[in-house]
Amino acid sequence: MPVRLPPLNSLKAFEAAARNLSVKKAAIELNVTSAAVSHQIRTLEEYLGVQLFRRYNRAMELTDVAKAALPKLGEGFDCLAAAVAHLRSQQGGGSLTVSAAPSFASRWLMPRLHRFIAAHPEIDVRISARMRRISVDGKGDVAERATVEAWLSDSAVAILYGRGHVPGIKIERLIDLSITPICSPKLLTGEHPLKEPADLRHHLLLHDDTGELYDNEPFWTRWLHAAGVTDVDMNKGPHFSHAVLAFEAAIDGVGVLASMPVLAAEDIASGKLVAPFNLAVNLPDGYYMACSEHADERLPVRAFRNWLRNEAARAAA
Repeated sequence: MPVRLPPLNSLKAFEAAARNLSVKKAAIELNVTSAAVSHQIRTLEEYLGVQLFRRYNRAMELTDVAKAALPKLGEGFDCLAAAVAHLRSQQGGGSLTVSAAPSFASRWLMPRLHRFIAAHPEIDVRISARMRRISVDGKGDVAERATVEAWLSDSAVAILYGRGHVPGIKIERLIDLSITPICSPKLLTGEHPLKEPADLRHHLLLHDDTGELYDNEPFWTRWLHAAGVTDVDMNKGPHFSHAVLAFEAAIDGVGVLASMPVLAAEDIASGKLVAPFNLAVNLPDGYYMACSEHADERLPVRAFRNWLRNEAARAAA
């Protein structure tokens, strides 16, 4: 005859509190109140007829019987998680949520997404354009990790700009990046045609602030230094926090933009934009995709990651 088990919520509350030796930490982990955790533990103690904790003013410790049960209980929850992951991995269809930076989503992902949808009509794709999370650290690896964890909290895959230094997360470099001036073909003619880098002094510079926001070095500073141009005023011209807005201004002929040509590939191919100079300066950052080990077990996630990898290789070729 099957053994009648206590309520699952009570077991979860006990396991979390016992592992952390803290009701407060268990409450944070389970996303409930401390009072709720305490109530579940009391419910379990009443159900079993045993004391699980010795409680002191500012501390708690496990009773001997609780110490003996904790490892097996942890193993049980691990087995449950593995079983659920296996069930999910067998599901070929379903929904797939992908978080991506707005500029990447609109200028790189969306023009290609129809190919994935055509190849996998059974998968309901949901694209979430996300803003970069700003932490107290502002920039660097700590801020990048905070962003990745926030995006993956409700998405299976995240696509970000950065260096991908996020231990514990499945990271794959997707696209290497470079920057170069980009403008409307109208600026190649006229009173001050763009023929060489020094001609930039006659034109308004448009600023994609991606480099300054995440690497403390503006794209124009990096490119002009590599080009050996020193007499261009970089203090003038509008600034854009997202490349998608800067490219629209460039298409309208407002000025010349220093940004990533990989995001302008469609407009360059159609003739709306041109890259007037041969010099492209490589960036230490790139676009990378991230997902949790658990999410990667799902067939829709694997399918999307394989497709994304192939599209990136195709674009690079």
